[in-house]
Amino acid sequence: MKKIFKMLTLLVAATMLFVSCGKKEEAVTENGEKKVVIKMSMKFVQDEQTAKSMVIVAEKIKERTNGNIEIQVYAGGQLPIGKDSMEQVANGANWISVDGLNFVGDYVPDFNAINGPMLYKSFDEYLAMTQSDLVKKLKGEAEKKGIKVLSLDYLFGFRSMLTDKVVKTPADLKGLKIRVPNSQLYMYTLEAMGANPTPLPFTEVYSGIQQGVVDGLEGSLMTIYGTKIYEVRKNVSLTNHLLGVSAVSISKTVWEGLSENQRTIIQEEFDAGAKYNNDVTVELQEEYKIKLEELGVKFNEVDLPSFNVETAKVFSKFPKWTPGIYDEIQKELKVIRAK
Repeated sequence: MKKIFKMLTLLVAATMLFVSCGKKEEAVTENGEKKVVIKMSMKFVQDEQTAKSMVIVAEKIKERTNGNIEIQVYAGGQLPIGKDSMEQVANGANWISVDGLNFVGDYVPDFNAINGPMLYKSFDEYLAMTQSDLVKKLKGEAEKKGIKVLSLDYLFGFRSMLTDKVVKTPADLKGLKIRVPNSQLYMYTLEAMGANPTPLPFTEVYSGIQQGVVDGLEGSLMTIYGTKIYEVRKNVSLTNHLLGVSAVSISKTVWEGLSENQRTIIQEEFDAGAKYNNDVTVELQEEYKIKLEELGVKFNEVDLPSFNVETAKVFSKFPKWTPGIYDEIQKELKVIRAK
């Protein structure tokens, strides 16, 4: 009986700890503005650029609000991430989620389509898309679900193929087992590109390649360099098939409870932080490409039109996406590219 009581006590304590992650901590200052502590959760570890950028943003917001808005940055999954993190936002906690677009897409599915395969030729094209009427409409739909999207502009690079074989067309990927995250979008994309997508925890990829579990992987140059996965595969085919994007979201209820001045400062600093983050990311991509070449990695261009044709099929595989969303995105891109 004592053992059962002890287990129940521990369970209650753990539940209270989880709930307290998003517990509101606020008071009113002399000028009538709320003093608020907001927890920020992300998967990125402390030495990754996105995490570094968020620390700078939090510091500047605290400084400009005279300490009235304190954003506590928890990197590396110290707090709930992904779906659990977005639930904190949607449920009104003092919480900011920094995570993939797909978690906003759980509430507004077309956000996933905006980050679909083979859409963008550059960072600038994607960043222009986030300012389009299409995306503004999606942000409005997210607010109806209790989610205020502060930014969709934190990028961490295009993803390409790392294999031993030179890949130039979809036919070159036939029969190759390519490691992907456990995500329908990634699996459908790699399948459409001609590969055999194989979900595998990233910690097992290095040994998985050595043991023949997978033939290669897809990922950003920063991931390829930072994880030293180049030691077991030496060819990068620049498919740029998906763009790594982080969405920054806060509860609409929390947002509306702040003063207009506080909201302005927060938005300005997240916008400035995104520009800084992306400028550094562009530099790092070039730097890591040179370093990888020095380490014996070869790079090759691919037949992008042939991959574009094949991956267009992915947009019809998600029943929750709006029918015709691919054509609507292409229409926006045509306008963007004409400017």
